[in-house]
Amino acid sequence: MDDLDQQLLALLRLDARASVATLAGKLDVSRGTVSNRITRLEDQGVINGYTVRLRPDAVPDEIVAWMSITVEGNRTREVVSHLLGEPGVNGLFDTNGRWDLLAELRAPNLGALSQVLDRVRLIKGIGTTETSIHLQSYKLGS
Repeated sequence: MDDLDQQLLALLRLDARASVATLAGKLDVSRGTVSNRITRLEDQGVINGYTVRLRPDAVPDEIVAWMSITVEGNRTREVVSHLLGEPGVNGLFDTNGRWDLLAELRAPNLGALSQVLDRVRLIKGIGTTETSIHLQSYKLGS
């Protein structure tokens, strides 16, 4: 996958219902290029399907985890681009301190979460990771 594929995946993650014309306009390429790349990514199994994103409390049995990530050298942009194309990553945040990035992960079960962790850890440029499963949220105030 090249940079254009990563940008295309990032746009599809934001709106999987975006038209090919809209995607082509945002990427400054032809509609044919977008269609061909989507087909190739589907055929290669990079895109496994399209889905709907729900409110965090709409799926109470979903597993949520937080992965703290260190990035090797000056590869933050490359790592972020890959993480934005990972379907298990629901949110990605730049941080300071010991960790470079914080990723919110979501999976339907522990087996699927394990697969997400395996895929993320294989991304070139990722150093160490530490993952914690989100157990409960507390709301301050009324």
